[in-house]
Amino acid sequence: MFPKPKSALTPNTYAYESEPMVKATGFREYDARWLFETEINLMGVEALGLGLGTLIREFGVKPHVVTGHDFRSYSASIKMALVNGLLAAGCKVHDIGLALTPMAYFAQFALDVPCVAMVTASHNDNGWTGVKMGANRPLTFGPDEITRLKEIVLGGAYKQAAGGSYEFVENFPARYMADLLSRPPIKRKLKVVCACGNGTAGAFAPQVLEKIGCEVVPLDCELDHTFPKYNPNTEDMKMLHAMRDAVLASKADVALGFDGDGDRCGVVDNEGEEIFADKVGVMLARDMSSKLPGALFVADVKSTGLFATDPVLLKHGAKTDYWKTGHSYMKRRVNEIGAVAGFEKSGHFFFNKPLGRGYDDGLIFALAVCDMLDRNPGKSMADLKNALPKTWSSPTMAPHCADEVKYGVVDAVVKHFESERNKGGKVAGQPIRDLVTVNGVRVTVEDGTWGLVRASSNKPELVVVVESPVSDARMRDMFKAVDAVLRTHKEVGEYNQKI
Repeated sequence: MFPKPKSALTPNTYAYESEPMVKATGFREYDARWLFETEINLMGVEALGLGLGTLIREFGVKPHVVTGHDFRSYSASIKMALVNGLLAAGCKVHDIGLALTPMAYFAQFALDVPCVAMVTASHNDNGWTGVKMGANRPLTFGPDEITRLKEIVLGGAYKQAAGGSYEFVENFPARYMADLLSRPPIKRKLKVVCACGNGTAGAFAPQVLEKIGCEVVPLDCELDHTFPKYNPNTEDMKMLHAMRDAVLASKADVALGFDGDGDRCGVVDNEGEEIFADKVGVMLARDMSSKLPGALFVADVKSTGLFATDPVLLKHGAKTDYWKTGHSYMKRRVNEIGAVAGFEKSGHFFFNKPLGRGYDDGLIFALAVCDMLDRNPGKSMADLKNALPKTWSSPTMAPHCADEVKYGVVDAVVKHFESERNKGGKVAGQPIRDLVTVNGVRVTVEDGTWGLVRASSNKPELVVVVESPVSDARMRDMFKAVDAVLRTHKEVGEYNQKI
């Protein structure tokens, strides 16, 4: 029987090489993330695969699993350790090799395989690894499934089974790209900066954009797992500023940037201004609702208030449901309520038919932006952005907070703002108009200015976002008010970036 994992082992010892190590905090809300070698070792990854195979059988799902890996120096070895565990659980594994996460989701449909286990740390720093998992396409695991997986793995409650097999699926990326390109090319001649941060998308995104008719200006598209300039993270201001510089230097129509595993996309307009993904979502929602009156959308709680107040969306009868941040939560909500699309501020966009199959895909997002520009031949990306009502928004800010305490801190912050509302208190100088507590707390005051605090689902951090429809000063007032509450908790550290 495979041994029960330890929570910590000392590297370069016999125990480290012969026993599984899996730190409990790596099981997060909707996927799994660890620092490789300090929080999980290769035998720990085998234990994870064996536990995942056990869980799949517990669900009564056919034990067939798609797997792939992102471009990091250690990802292929981690994937094969995961495969060993899946094989021991009696699973048939379909390995698509080096891939984007949405390729693995697409493979579930193209290969008629119910389950997925994609090895990726997405946009996390080098040293991190993780797995995005699902057993009910197009959905991925949420808290219930991850909690049960954690119980199986940490409790050593695996069930080995015979019948496991392995198949490498040759040239699968070509099949994925052919599916994306089974559509007419665009008519407008667009010059597009394609930014990949030296991550996995560099092997695929430039080709796709060229084949729909774009003139592509590649930016950091060479694969380099050291990420020499910045992490491939479309919310990172370093990446966005590099995109800005490339747009201005090349006089491009737009810059489209992809995160480490290609399920997110970031946008910089023709004037070099970054457009946060939630604002791009409003632009796309306007475009889609003009053809689909009464369309239903989902936006995450980090997203702009314009989804609820934009006059064009209101004119088209569009409705938006604000929901929990996280690709798993958003996918589930979009599919549960039959939304046309879901938009997450981080850049995860979820399109149902006719554009997609309900999962997040940065390239489908990028193609939707190109199509929107194609349908508006007399307008630039900046024109479309400037047509939105003006708001002042912060980037996503992330003060450090240890995984072991971050949820407790957020619970205390929620209680603080609930108490203020109940006693008629003020935030940033105004009464509270609305509190949304489906995911942390989003507090909105009388003039529509709002602030959000939630726990990051995949890093030892909190997430802070503020926005105002009134002024930059009001946005900063809200940040000061929210930060003042956070500073009462000594567990909350410095921000990765500030406004």
